[in-house]
This record gives sequence, structure tokens and C-alpha cells, in this order.
Amino acid sequence: MLASRRRTRIGIAQILFRINFTYSLQSRTFSKISICAASIATSTQNPILWRFPSFVSEQKLNLHTLTKEEMAEGKTKQQLPTDPTQYTILKEGEADILVHGNDVFYNKTQVVNRDLSIAVLRTFVGKRKEEHDAMWAKKKNRKTGTSGGHPQPQTDIADGDCYPEPETSKLADDGETNEPASTLDTVQSGKGNGEEVVSDQGAQADLAKEVAAVADEAGKPAVRRIHEELEPLRILEALSASGLRALRYAREVEGVGSVVALDNDKVAVEACKRNIKLNGSVVSSKVETQLADARVYMLTHEKEFDVVDLDPYGSPSIFLDSAVQSVADGGMLMCTATDMAVLCGNNGEVCYSKYGSYPSRAKYCHEMALRILLACIESHANRYKRYIVPVLSVSVDFYIRVFVRIFTSANAMKNTPLKLSYVYQCVGCDSFHLQPLARTVNKNNSVRYAPGCGPVVPQECSDCGKKFNMVGPIWSAPIHDPDWVSSILSNVVALKSRYPAYDKIYAVLTSISEELEDVPLYVSLHSLCATLKCTSPSAVMFRSAIINAGYRISGTHANPLGLKTDAPMHIVWDIMRCWIKTHPVKSQPPDQPGSVILGKEPNLKANFARAQSALSKAQSKKVARFLPNPENYWGPKPRAGRRITKKHASLMGPEFINNISHQTENGLPEAKRQKLEENFDQQQS
Repeated sequence: MLASRRRTRIGIAQILFRINFTYSLQSRTFSKISICAASIATSTQNPILWRFPSFVSEQKLNLHTLTKEEMAEGKTKQQLPTDPTQYTILKEGEADILVHGNDVFYNKTQVVNRDLSIAVLRTFVGKRKEEHDAMWAKKKNRKTGTSGGHPQPQTDIADGDCYPEPETSKLADDGETNEPASTLDTVQSGKGNGEEVVSDQGAQADLAKEVAAVADEAGKPAVRRIHEELEPLRILEALSASGLRALRYAREVEGVGSVVALDNDKVAVEACKRNIKLNGSVVSSKVETQLADARVYMLTHEKEFDVVDLDPYGSPSIFLDSAVQSVADGGMLMCTATDMAVLCGNNGEVCYSKYGSYPSRAKYCHEMALRILLACIESHANRYKRYIVPVLSVSVDFYIRVFVRIFTSANAMKNTPLKLSYVYQCVGCDSFHLQPLARTVNKNNSVRYAPGCGPVVPQECSDCGKKFNMVGPIWSAPIHDPDWVSSILSNVVALKSRYPAYDKIYAVLTSISEELEDVPLYVSLHSLCATLKCTSPSAVMFRSAIINAGYRISGTHANPLGLKTDAPMHIVWDIMRCWIKTHPVKSQPPDQPGSVILGKEPNLKANFARAQSALSKAQSKKVARFLPNPENYWGPKPRAGRRITKKHASLMGPEFINNISHQTENGLPEAKRQKLEENFDQQQS
């Protein structure tokens, strides 16, 4: 019997190995089944090990063989050099990092991103302290009874006190938890999950008591500890690469207790460890790096971090579900998206698959990208009875970045549909209209939620007669908090010397501080004139006409030519009709949108006299709001690990490419160097 079992196990091992050996020759990699085959063969002392020593050595050493797809992307199997002379020391802010080629991703352009994040963190530390002090004072008043009525009984835990906080409770709406209920059902039905059935009544009774105890414990309201001393800030940088961002947080932001820098690339983790040691003992005591998948790590550390920073290479969509769970109540999620081609409408179906919204290629596409990202984060948060409060949303350079606070409240979460809207965009002119997703109805002294009434537009545009495209849904609530923006701007001005990209972030924050926060999207004055084929009025004249008509208007940080106004689109077109009466245009074909718009008489007599508030404070003081790039090739860079070639000249610059090519080609054989040059020539032709 034992001999037959042994022969069977050996036969299975040989079959599995042959299958995977054939597969490995095709894809240049081994699957998990081959590891199982090796373990079976080892346990039975199968002579197959001596027949294929290369297979055994690869499995024992746990080497990673590159696939054809990875080789096509230009990835190479390499490690960081140990010679210090091969590194370049780069300094940003108060942190230093070691850089070697493109082994670990680093983009100088993102200095604006990092400076802005530090400014927001410094403000968050102050706001968090104010909120804690107010909560502690309120708790002390309630405990001593100074707030009126009888003092409430409190429970002391460790050195802090607790009080019930139903909003953060993990209970369902009916007050029962799913886990104890399922265990109790298992006990009552007498069926286990693939295990033997419990037949002893005494054992069942004991198990039922344990389940009841767990249920009673779960039925208690969740509590949150409030200590007199506020705990230091806990930050998670989910995609750290070189660790520069984590190092700057630890060195430049006061009140930071710990920073966890994650990456799933061994080379990046090694580089991060070197950079931590390079920056001294203070940083070493605060920053730790780990090799882990950010999604799994955040899922297993629920509500543990006060700040979670997501800055991926491309879309952050795959990280959002775990990120919103990892942020503590009242904490902050800082998220970057660099896939602007997708968010701005070049690939609408891809945007819908990633973010759950369909984009538009209208002039307001950059602000719409911000609102699509916010709507996506809110959607993920709602699945866990949480909601977001945006404090700052920025579209700058080639990416967007949002800063949102996350809270837990099943009641406040119900307001989410009121913050979302669809957008009807005319295909012939610049007219757009928002369709709210839901509305509130007051009935019998109570507020009820109902679907939004629509559509808000007819089948054809009332201005030009063309059809509408419907896009969205997007976040139509405010994307900035004016109080936060003012505090961040004051902090930046006060610590001017500590921000390497001070000029840029000051200009961006100044533009944001002057925006109309309750007006979604914007129009472009040049685009309006292009539709009508007319000369453009000055921005001051157009602003004055809007203000004199009784409406508000402001600029936008997302577009130098964009104008945000609460005036309806028919008022905007009436102002343009009045402008053209004094600045005639050539005749156009009657079916053109401009001809249809100009064929109607204006119902409003526009007043282009200079209004007092036509210029913003920044414009009056001649503060630069839209700065040019500080240097050439200020934009995205290739992924880490990719071999830099001449085709990256548009991203890196020809001088950088020549230096890299000279260093790499000197170490290549002549035949391989000629082949690379031939491939490049073929691509160019």
C-alpha cells in the first residue's frame, strides 16, 4: 500500500513538472504549480531532481525570470550598485537622496506636488490640534457638568477617557453584526464549513455562550479615545519609490510621529533604506520602509493612519478602495492622478471603467477631471459608511491632486447624491447645463430624498439648435474649503524659504483663493468668440458686463482663459450679441451655430462700463498667477527600470539622453549596440 501511494505521488509530480516545463519554455517563467511539483518531488526523494538540476536551482534560489512582456517594456534584472561614486546626491527641501540613473523613479517636476503636500500637512496639523482641543474642552465640561444638566458617567481607559461615538461603529443599521450571526446560524444548523458537525449538546451550549458574548460586545457602541495630549501624526506613503516624499514629511512637518513608506519593488525599497540612513538618526527614528503591496497593506491596517498619500504612476483607481479604509476618522487622503488623457476625454470608455464617470473634451476638462476623481473617491468611501470633505483640489502641470478629509457617518452619507450631477454639453456651442442626481423634499417636518427632476434641457440646444452630449456623473459640490485655502496660503508665505517651488505654489493658491467655490466648471472667453467668429473683448470688459448684469464672475486656476460665473448661458450669449453689435462679423452659413446664436435678438442690454470688482485682488496687485515652466522638458518621465533611449528625448532632453546613451553603450558589445541603433532608425523611419 505504501509503495503504491509513493508511485502515485511520483507520477503526479512528473506530470505536473512536464506541464510546467513546457509552459516555462514558452513564457520564460514558472508558475506556482511548478513549486508544488518541486515540493512533492522533494518529499518523496524523486530522482527527477537530478534529471533537471537547473529547475531545482531556480526554485531553491527563488529567482525571478523576466517574461517576454517585461523584456519588451525594456525592464532589466538589476540591483543597485554598491560603489558610492556611481550615485548622485540630490537635495530637495531639507532631504537628500541618492540617485543612480533610472533605477528608481524620480521626477523633479513633482517638487510642486511635494511642496503643496507639505503646506497642506502643516495646516492639517494645526487644524487637527484645534479640533482636538475643542473636543477635549467639551468633554471636560460634560464630565464636570458645567455645560448644564447632570454630569454624564464616563469610563476611564488607560490614560484617556472614552465616550460613545455611534458614527464610527461597525454595526449594521439593525444593531447586529454579520459575523456573530453567521456563527450562530452555523451552531443552530449543526453544519460546519467543511468540518465535522458538533454533536455534543454541551459543546454547542458553550459555543452558543461564546457567540452571545461576542454579540453583546459588538452591540456596545464604538468608542474613541480622547487623550489630553494629542497623538503624533501617522502618515502612510503608499507608493514611495526613492522615499523622498516620506523623508521630507519627517524632516519638515512638525508633529509627525511616524511615516511608513511602502513599495512593491525591491530595488526601490533598498534605495529608500539608503536614503533614510543618509538623512540621519532623526529621520531613521520616524521613517520605516516595507516591501509590500499597498492595497493589501492598507486593507490590513484599517483606520490606522491620519494621512494616506497616493501618488501613483498613472491612475490611482486600483488603490482607492483600500485607501479610504486605511484613513482614520477625520484623517486626510492625498491623491494624485497623472492619466490626464483618460480623465480629459480622449478615452471615455477607459475613464468610465476606472472612475465610474464619462468625461468630456470641453474646455473645462481639467476641472472636470478633478470632479470625476472626487466623485470616484466618494463612491468608494460610501461603501463603508464614510464620506469625503474636499479641502483643496489642484490641476497643475500634467496632473491633478486632491486633498480630502474622510469621516464616518451613515446619516451624512445620505447627502452624497445631492453632491453629484450629470452635465449636458452642447455639441455646437459652449453651453452646458448641470442635472443634479437627487434632491430633497420637505414633508411633514422631515427631509426626504428623491431623484432629481429632469431633464433640465430640451432635446435641442436653445441657443444654437444642436444636440447635447450627457457626461458624468461628477462632483458638483465645492472642491475647495476657503478657510483651508487661506490658512495654507498664509503658511506658505510665512515659510517662504522652506519651499523650493514657492513661486509656483503661491501662484496656484492665489488663483484658487479667488475662485467662486460654489460654481462648477467654467467657460472660455476665446472659445465663445471662436463659435461666433468674432474678435474677443478684453477680460475686464466681459467681467464688467457680467457684474453689471447682477451676477458673479471669477477666474480659475485650471485655465488662464477660463471664467467661472453663476450667470445662465443665455445671459452670456446675450452679452456676446451686444458686443457683436458694435463689432460686426462676416456673414456665415445659416446652419452654423454662430449664425443661429446671432440670429436671435438679445433680451439683455449689456453694460460694458468698467466695474469696480472687474479685476481680482491679485490682478490689481499684478501678482503672477500662471507662471511658465522653470526649465525645459518640465513634464512626465519614463517609468523606473526602463532603459533610457533616444525615443525619450522629448521627455528628458537630448543632453540627458546623450549622457545616458554614452554610459550604457560603452558597456555593450559592438553587435548589440549596432542592433539597438538599427532598431531606433527603423522606428524613426
